[in-house]
Amino acid sequence: MDFVVAIEKVRQEWLGRARIIEDDVSPSMLRRIAAMLDLDPDAYPRGAILPTHWVSLFAQESARQGDIGVDGHPDPGVTLPPIPLPRRMGAGRRVRLPGSFRVGDALVKRTEVAAIEPKKARTGTICVLTMRHSYEVAGQTIAVDEFDAIYREAVAPGAPSPVNPGTPAPEDAAWSQAAQVSNALVFRYSAVTWNAHRIHYDADYARQEEGYPALVQNGGLTMQLLLDAAVANAPGQRLIGYTARLTRPIYVGARITLAGSTVAGGQMRAWVADEDGKLCAEMELDFA
Repeated sequence: MDFVVAIEKVRQEWLGRARIIEDDVSPSMLRRIAAMLDLDPDAYPRGAILPTHWVSLFAQESARQGDIGVDGHPDPGVTLPPIPLPRRMGAGRRVRLPGSFRVGDALVKRTEVAAIEPKKARTGTICVLTMRHSYEVAGQTIAVDEFDAIYREAVAPGAPSPVNPGTPAPEDAAWSQAAQVSNALVFRYSAVTWNAHRIHYDADYARQEEGYPALVQNGGLTMQLLLDAAVANAPGQRLIGYTARLTRPIYVGARITLAGSTVAGGQMRAWVADEDGKLCAEMELDFA
């Protein structure tokens, strides 16, 4: 079937489709999250107020094992639209954080197919899927997260995956800190978020099937590390929203630099640079 015809059929059937996922913000999960982020796992007892941007770590999709495809993602059409391109990766997000939540809260997540946009890119045909995730506690919205994923064509056997050649990261940071994306960290993040995409843990698959030179860091983890670093460098201020864009892959085992500006007029710029000083992610944060 012609791609244009196929994608239009998917759009007609899936745009606006929504489902509800319920979860408990349990102490046991908070222990795992805190430990993964190198924080004291005993610092978040029942009733403790949490950073609202952590909400995306909860209410994950839980596809049955029989619905998992060869790449580790759920098969097309199980939890996400059956977009007729085989490779999927996170690209960016736009998030509003009007509320707060605590350990022990009952969390309700409404996940909706917000946009399906086919495009022509430098690397070939792509499609951008936008999922809108709205989180509620006791009937009050605490976060709205619009998350973009890019679907791409398969690479030819043995060919490298096309990669953005990169641009230099900013050099005017007011703060910066080094981090290492270790195998153990990526594994623990994948476990917390129930992400079985094989490019994060199966090096043979990442090289031979998707054309990457090494295991690929999870983009959600990149954003999580940058958010936590930015918030730590804005003491006394509350994060109320942010936009983020992933621009270049980071490979497992790499050392990266998290950096950003000071808060001015309620806003901060932040970014991630790889070992070559290339920009891998950028973020604009709003504080109150």
